[in-house]
Amino acid sequence: MSRKPEGELRRGWTTGACATAATKAALIRLWGGAFPSEVGITLPRGETPEFPLAHAQAGEGWAEAGITKDAGDDPDVTHGALIVARVRAGAPGGGIVFRAGEGVGTVTKPGLPIPPGEPAINPVPREMMRGVVAEVAAQYGQAPDVEITVSIPGGAEIALKTWNPRLGIAGGLSILGTTGVVRPFSCAAWIASIHRGIDVARAEGTPHVAGCTGATSERTVQTLYGLPDHAMLDMGDFAGGMLKYLRKHPVPRLTVGGGVGKLAKLSQGALDLHSSRSTIVYERLAQLCGNEAVASAETALRAVEIAGPVLAQKIAEAAKAVVDDQLKGTGTNVDIVVIDRAGVILAQAG
Repeated sequence: MSRKPEGELRRGWTTGACATAATKAALIRLWGGAFPSEVGITLPRGETPEFPLAHAQAGEGWAEAGITKDAGDDPDVTHGALIVARVRAGAPGGGIVFRAGEGVGTVTKPGLPIPPGEPAINPVPREMMRGVVAEVAAQYGQAPDVEITVSIPGGAEIALKTWNPRLGIAGGLSILGTTGVVRPFSCAAWIASIHRGIDVARAEGTPHVAGCTGATSERTVQTLYGLPDHAMLDMGDFAGGMLKYLRKHPVPRLTVGGGVGKLAKLSQGALDLHSSRSTIVYERLAQLCGNEAVASAETALRAVEIAGPVLAQKIAEAAKAVVDDQLKGTGTNVDIVVIDRAGVILAQAG
């Protein structure tokens, strides 16, 4: 995760908010004859941001507008992307139809909020766009029967930096957002992706999933068990976010994999494993393995060097106990895989 900048952080706007603003501007041109220079929308919690147009084009029976996404100070991969909505009149009585244009993905797997075959435009953005269709249709005396095609130029390439391919969203990005607002470093998007990964795995009947702290542990665990991509949950530092969701949406088997430092924190009960939000108590590691010299270690790997494999094994067992406690009553079988920086397995439990 990117380092959080100092001072007050500037919030931004979701792709869903940008697509909604673009849709409204395009409808004003389609039915009113001219593009606005900027367009205002009302977000689900009542905010009323104004968006300047970055793109405007029209032809016979259609109009499209584009908004440049501003994610504020959040390290969002879609910051600076152009979110384009093209509108045209639909069949009378046909209501609103959503299409995926260039760079917007299509859902291919069950378990997501949108069924397979549909454009990856999430429910809240759809409702926001339906709202502006109703608003502008009433303003100009038009029937709210509209086809909306949302595009993100370059979105297919950007999507490769997201979890979309793993979640079964093919060909591009998702149009996301539940509030319309991006809150810097809130971690909400990451945790939401973990949740969607669990949903997809459950919908596909996947019997064994894994949450790992980073790319190295993920490769190690995936190779160890021969797991498919959609079984890998991209836990990162958010063990708590993953386990809380799994309590209500259990799976048959869960592997938690990670470096000895992250899993040492987990073994001591930390559920947020980020370096700024939890620390290792080395005295507790010393007690765990019965070696007082470990109390003076400066890193978990150094502690393992001092105590030997017994400490890695004790960490694995203690981490398993913490996860078991979090998932008590779910019937989920848990195992832990502890690795070093090179991906070598130091210990397993369960």
